[in-house]
Amino acid sequence: MPAYAVGILTNVDLNDDIRVYLERIDATLQPFRARFIIHGGPCQRREGELPGDLIVIEFPCMEDATRWYASPAYEEIKRLRTENSSGTVFLIDGVPPGHRATDVLS
Repeated sequence: MPAYAVGILTNVDLNDDIRVYLERIDATLQPFRARFIIHGGPCQRREGELPGDLIVIEFPCMEDATRWYASPAYEEIKRLRTENSSGTVFLIDGVPPGHRATDVLS
């Protein structure tokens, strides 16, 4: 089942540190077969407020997502993001194929 690293980032200072972070993050994802599926950009908001830029990275499973976030390669660059932006980051499981809305009632 896929898992996702989700970030909602605010107050991003597009300085040299953030540029280095962006230049290096893809290489940290590669060993875990992960890919960006959303990386900020304009959205067509329909309800509520989106407090920042939405980032979603897809992993094959939660184990890969967890190992990536704790990996030495990501640890080495994480501070470049955390020192130059605010926000919330979390890991979350996706749903299996065929998931229906009512499955959460079980």
